[in-house]
Amino acid sequence: MKALTYHSAKDVRVENVPDPMLQQDDDILLRVTATAICGSDLHIFRGKIPAMKSGDILGHEFMGIVEEVGAAVTKVKKGDRVVVPFTISCGHCYFCGRRMFAACETTNTGRGAIMNKKNVRPGAGLFGYSHLYGGYSGGQAEYVRVPKANSGPLVIPPGLADERVLFLSDILPTGYQAVANAELGPGSSVAIFGAGPVGLMAAACARLVGVERIFMIDELDYRLRFAAETYGVEPINFREVDDPAELIIERTDFRGVDASIDAVGFEAKGSAVETMLTDLKLEGSSGKALRQAIAATRRGGVVSVPGVYAGFIHGFLFGDAFEKGLVFRMGQTHTQRHMPELLEHIQAGRLHPEVIITHHLALEDAARGYAIFEQAEESCRKVVLTPGGPRSEAMSPGSATTAPRTP
Repeated sequence: MKALTYHSAKDVRVENVPDPMLQQDDDILLRVTATAICGSDLHIFRGKIPAMKSGDILGHEFMGIVEEVGAAVTKVKKGDRVVVPFTISCGHCYFCGRRMFAACETTNTGRGAIMNKKNVRPGAGLFGYSHLYGGYSGGQAEYVRVPKANSGPLVIPPGLADERVLFLSDILPTGYQAVANAELGPGSSVAIFGAGPVGLMAAACARLVGVERIFMIDELDYRLRFAAETYGVEPINFREVDDPAELIIERTDFRGVDASIDAVGFEAKGSAVETMLTDLKLEGSSGKALRQAIAATRRGGVVSVPGVYAGFIHGFLFGDAFEKGLVFRMGQTHTQRHMPELLEHIQAGRLHPEVIITHHLALEDAARGYAIFEQAEESCRKVVLTPGGPRSEAMSPGSATTAPRTP
């Protein structure tokens, strides 16, 4: 089969690789019909994620048709069309029993990313995301083995196009969990740092739950314009406003927003000192977005962090967070918990996650899709890949259907 494989930083290739096979009784084999390039895939593409091996198959946002089922699989059958969550969870361990699926204790044979680990078990395995998370082959491929099929794949009813439901695999539940963690509701306010796919899904979900005011901070005008037109955000460009938090405070009666969502993560552009420390491996992540989130949030508010972080962060300003009495919530998404509810919202027309798509490409064009997305070329917001699809060009920047704002 054809699959996108990793070789080194900025070297990914579509190659012929062996077809996957069932390995456990609760596995299924999936024929992939749609897969996407996620913002966190760019961390791998840039060589920022350790424990990658040459030939690893990438991709953790995918869906398709069940081709084979293991003897113990009861929740899906051959021919079902399913979306697969990016976290691989057993469904019955200590954490799965508490619906904390991203903390599953049984599916990750790797070390995990905790530095001060002691004897803590790693969290859930992830598709296509290094041997820290189990070394599972990803879904940017024609076929993929899906373990733990009784607690992962969600069957999709007929009548819904792939692009409408594909993002149930990751970015839509991630945006939704970020909003839930932020304790947002009718009449509330939020600052979302990052207008990438997760930030846009967080804005969509904020509108879904009745948030009144959304500030969105990014450095790319085309993403901010889209967010303003689609979700009614108040855009702030980092390149034009040196201190967005100060502006947000001025616009909120000098208190700040009820919550901030950091949808940027550890590759936020930091100061020259932070860049130097990161290059010397003395710092794992830039703290710039987190410092801004802390500053922009009112006393007693919440900082919600769906963006990926790793290692040390200098200049964290923990004392500011303490003095303001802030609450922090963060971590990988418990995807399986949110998928059924979000599917209902899509079916009812309350959510339109597909509107962020700008590029439909064949799987064979995946390397080009990574380069376009990584460089923010062609006004790229989101790339969807189709195995066996036609070699296609990008949609024009304004050609994606824009859904009406959720009241």
